[in-house]
Amino acid sequence: MQQEIEIIDRDLYLEKITPYINQNLIKIFVGQRRVGKSYILKSTIRKITNQYEDANIIYIDKEQYDFDRITNYHELNTYVENKIDSNKKNFLFIDEIQEIEDFQRSIRHFHNKNTVDIYITGSNAQMLSGELATSLSGRYMKIKVNNLSYTEFLEFHQLADNDESLYNYLKWGGLPYLKNLIKNDLVIFEYLNNIVSTVLYKDIISRYNIRNTDFFHQLILYTAANTGNLITSKKISDYLKSQRVDISPRVILNYLHYLTNAFMLYKISREDVQSKKIFEINHKYYFEDWGMRNALLGLNNYSAPDILENVVFSHLKNNGYTVSVGVLKNLEIDFIARRNNETLYIQVAYLIIDEKTRNREFGNLLQIKDNYPKYVISLDPVQIGQYEGVKHLHLREFLKRTLFE
Repeated sequence: MQQEIEIIDRDLYLEKITPYINQNLIKIFVGQRRVGKSYILKSTIRKITNQYEDANIIYIDKEQYDFDRITNYHELNTYVENKIDSNKKNFLFIDEIQEIEDFQRSIRHFHNKNTVDIYITGSNAQMLSGELATSLSGRYMKIKVNNLSYTEFLEFHQLADNDESLYNYLKWGGLPYLKNLIKNDLVIFEYLNNIVSTVLYKDIISRYNIRNTDFFHQLILYTAANTGNLITSKKISDYLKSQRVDISPRVILNYLHYLTNAFMLYKISREDVQSKKIFEINHKYYFEDWGMRNALLGLNNYSAPDILENVVFSHLKNNGYTVSVGVLKNLEIDFIARRNNETLYIQVAYLIIDEKTRNREFGNLLQIKDNYPKYVISLDPVQIGQYEGVKHLHLREFLKRTLFE
């Protein structure tokens, strides 16, 4: 008998979904595979069954063999219609709905009939494009599910907030299922590599019919090795030509787009600090889960300084900030983060080891003449505190904050 896995509620997402339970809105959870969408669905089911004694739960998990026979919207319609109980409140949950052909027709059908309260998950950013977005405009709400925050990581793994826990977070990343594994680097990296393979082959290579899989794999390794560095398709293409591999910049852009569609990568644009102009070339790419990035490159190549920017970016994104890379004349500001009327400027460093490093990291921010908060984030055991108005925070303290001022 298979051991039942404990479900830990992620309160952030339950708080977001609660006001919309039993409302005629389609609730859509999107995000990379294995970030915990299925367990958020199950937490929602548990909340609903506690709230409604007459709840009839219709649950379809397209990653389970039992539901292989549901491949298109006709079969989906038939299955759901047979499960609806007219004497009860009906709640429909479909996990990884993009695996069902023309699923949008069924979703529109059941939404229009208003016979079930609908909750779905998907692992592709384009699942809400086209007909579904047009025909259901204003009738759905989307919730992006991210990997575990640092505080969630501590809760899931039952760890104290200390440097060892932080370094494990930096190494392993924040996929929720890791809590069920032996806390051994080799075991965890093997699991992460399996997830990488699933995302690459099931959500990208198979979906987009990529034939040059060798190059595609090299491209994802390239982005892993250059996380946080400026990447252009032309630079990659020119490098490949020097290796006698002829891949056009357009193909490279398409492949990078597929990776962002699968939520494996995020593309970050550069922005002129003074004019607010967005540059159309030279982007940075960060991973949804840096543990998967670390697994791609291998345990022997793991280095904490290489992924600090990725971790800071993810924390900002997960807390509702839009993020860009700042350009100020010939200087770079690691992140400009905006949320509502709030703006932050952030530099990320491994250690402030000498005056030259301090002048560079703090000095770049001091060149910005507005009064928005400015932070330097590092792993220094002793913080400077404030330097001419710029605040210095240890990464652990930054990751525990959701509000900044």
